[in-house]
Amino acid sequence: MTSTTVDRPTTTSGRGATSRLPSLTGLRWIAALLVFGFHAGTMRIVAEPDHQAVMGKVFTLGLSGVQFFFILSGFVLVWSARPGDSRWRFWRRRFAKIYPNHVLMWALAMLAAFWFADPINPVAALENLFLLQAWDPRPGYFYSVNNVSWSLSCEMFFYLCLPLALPLVRRARPWLLWAVVIAVPLLILALWPAQTLVPEQYRWWFAQVFPLVRSLEFWMGVAAAELMLRGRWRGPRLPVASLIFVATWVVASQWIRAELWAAILSAAYVVLIAAAADADVRGSRSPLRSRPMLWLGEVSFAFYLVHVFVIMTILRVTGDWGTGFPGWWGPVAVVGFLLLTLALAGLLHRYVEQPMMRRLAPRRAASGGPPDATAPDGSPPAVTPSPPPQRKPEGVAT
Repeated sequence: MTSTTVDRPTTTSGRGATSRLPSLTGLRWIAALLVFGFHAGTMRIVAEPDHQAVMGKVFTLGLSGVQFFFILSGFVLVWSARPGDSRWRFWRRRFAKIYPNHVLMWALAMLAAFWFADPINPVAALENLFLLQAWDPRPGYFYSVNNVSWSLSCEMFFYLCLPLALPLVRRARPWLLWAVVIAVPLLILALWPAQTLVPEQYRWWFAQVFPLVRSLEFWMGVAAAELMLRGRWRGPRLPVASLIFVATWVVASQWIRAELWAAILSAAYVVLIAAAADADVRGSRSPLRSRPMLWLGEVSFAFYLVHVFVIMTILRVTGDWGTGFPGWWGPVAVVGFLLLTLALAGLLHRYVEQPMMRRLAPRRAASGGPPDATAPDGSPPAVTPSPPPQRKPEGVAT
């Protein structure tokens, strides 16, 4: 088992830096769990209205976890960038991390589509296989096959860009990096009026899926990590940042309009990520790096790729798709789906993700060094955002 790791022995500020950032691994599981709860609610596992209302209140903003994971991806990859590393080695590590799990789940989703006699769009299926689907604005294309993989398409674009932009990031003035961190929430907020310039049928894709738009969050994490590496980041410690995150979550879910909470939460996420990283650098106490949290964080990528497919398939086989389980069987079913998905994710992580990382990732340049399978996981579970509460959630495609 590996955790979020870094290779820098010291930060540029001279503070002793840990070679690992395990607290960020623990944070990945918290975000993944919120996303699971959101999808469990929107997929109508719980039929009892009162129980469903509770799930709705607790997990309403679970869809915003995609912001967390894109910001985290940018942060971790800049922190862990290896001096002298080639672009090809970076791209190969990222491919080895993402693609094997994706291909396996793509194949299983295609088999399920054949089994249930679902219509298959060959163009959409091929776009999904090669992680190009997020660039296609047509409904039914960007959410296709194992539809949660849309954000892997975005991540691949981020990975392509980062090695090209990193030299500029390293030379950027601190004020410019701070400008990026501050500007991203404002740009996210500006997407609401900006999307009216896009044809109506493409507006959801433009604001929520389009890789160029979603890269804003990634670059926010990039700028925050570079500021911290230089000792220029100024933010609260982990306990205060955690309180800010919880308070922001509660306030946004209850009283903030849908067009505002995405911008507010992006700020709360970057503060929490930086505080967790700082706790690891300082060696401060952090419950996020306990052994159970580390394991849960490690399997969170596989957990995300599996969870919608598992829920959807079982509900269709049992005939409960669209109706849910009555009474207390609903909450029991949610817990059962959680445990089953965790078990399958653990198997996928151990027998596919880790072995393929060892096989496909380039080995370290140092003679006799271990393979790059322990490279930091900058590819967090790619959360499928669904429309805000006042909109109709997108369907779950096979």
